[in-house]
Amino acid sequence: MATDDMQIRRYEFKKALQELENLKGRGTELVSLYIPPTKQIPDVVQYLREEYSTSSNIKSKSTRKNVLAAIESIMSRLKSYRFPPENGLVFFVGHVATRGDQTEMYVKIIEPPEPIQTFMYTCDSYFHLEQLKQFLVEKEIYGLIVIDRKEATVGFLNGTTIQVVANEQSLVPSKHHQGGQSSRRYERLIEIAAHEFFKKVGEIANNAFIPVIKDIKAVFIGGPGATKEYFFERDYLRNEIKNKVKDLLDIGYTDETGLRELVEKASETMKEMRIAREKDLMNRFMMEIRKSDGGLGVYGEMAIKSALEQKALDLLLISEDLNKIKYTYKCPSCGYIKEVFSKPEGDIPCDKCSTPMILDHEEDLVEVFYKLAEASGAKVEIISGNSDEGKLLQKAFGGLAGILRYVPKATVPQQQ
Repeated sequence: MATDDMQIRRYEFKKALQELENLKGRGTELVSLYIPPTKQIPDVVQYLREEYSTSSNIKSKSTRKNVLAAIESIMSRLKSYRFPPENGLVFFVGHVATRGDQTEMYVKIIEPPEPIQTFMYTCDSYFHLEQLKQFLVEKEIYGLIVIDRKEATVGFLNGTTIQVVANEQSLVPSKHHQGGQSSRRYERLIEIAAHEFFKKVGEIANNAFIPVIKDIKAVFIGGPGATKEYFFERDYLRNEIKNKVKDLLDIGYTDETGLRELVEKASETMKEMRIAREKDLMNRFMMEIRKSDGGLGVYGEMAIKSALEQKALDLLLISEDLNKIKYTYKCPSCGYIKEVFSKPEGDIPCDKCSTPMILDHEEDLVEVFYKLAEASGAKVEIISGNSDEGKLLQKAFGGLAGILRYVPKATVPQQQ
């Protein structure tokens, strides 16, 4: 389940960065420490000792106290490391603002998904995430061009997100129908105008694609009629881009809608595209629930949970935008435990002794269902929230859906 593990690690990493981004300090007392895998731990400790000595001179008593406490916390935790992990180590430590004028100590240690390149120590009113955010940038990039003689749009497909670089309207006049010498001269003017338009579109594509050409997996060109072939065959695009062109596709539009249509057509042949994989998975699920007998499709928190517990689920689809929490309450009197998926406003009475229960812990629902799937042997796919399929999964099915191996004996009705 290596692919599944990679998906959940990416989800947890993204969630951790979102949490860190929302934290603020009262002063410049939040410490961010990036340790590359090549950095020796004793060298880091020595550096921190020097920073500790320097920070002892901070004028503000509270800031000085909090910074020194953060450095002490990091040095204490570094004792358990002989060497940095293979991708390095990042510490985020400091007193973060809570309610009113209160603060509380916060510690987050992250092993990044890719190697840290640069050693960095900063003390600020926020945590520095720049180096880590670059690891969330999609590595699956495709170049997109849709063009006819009236309009062209250039863009990228980043994972499942379509990004428009530019939309250009041409000044190429429509065909002249009168005969004679003036008609031939007018035709030449039209061709000159078309050439200038194609040249401009080519420059836009060259300027957009060349800086990231090594990361572009393929380029697709689309449009109605033969204009796309003419544009591709002439010298409007640089050879590095032309060598990446995978296909020329017939589509009806040349605006942003055209880019979406181009991706739709391209995904039919490029099955390794992430957007194509997500489309196939959602299509499989939709085909099941459309069957007259209900098929093997299942959705809703309780129905999915029941199927996983019975080891009846083959494939679990989770929206990365699920954004729900499982709350576990415990009775202080009899120890009874109760799980709910929405936090109640008032007290929860114990089902056994009616004593008000207390919140014991809470878990992210994506991680809860991933663990259940792992335990039952179900495959997991985390669907991005940017694609049409991802939006459908989140809005229509509550962010959780699946395909059963078989219909279990005791089925749980679909939720909502």
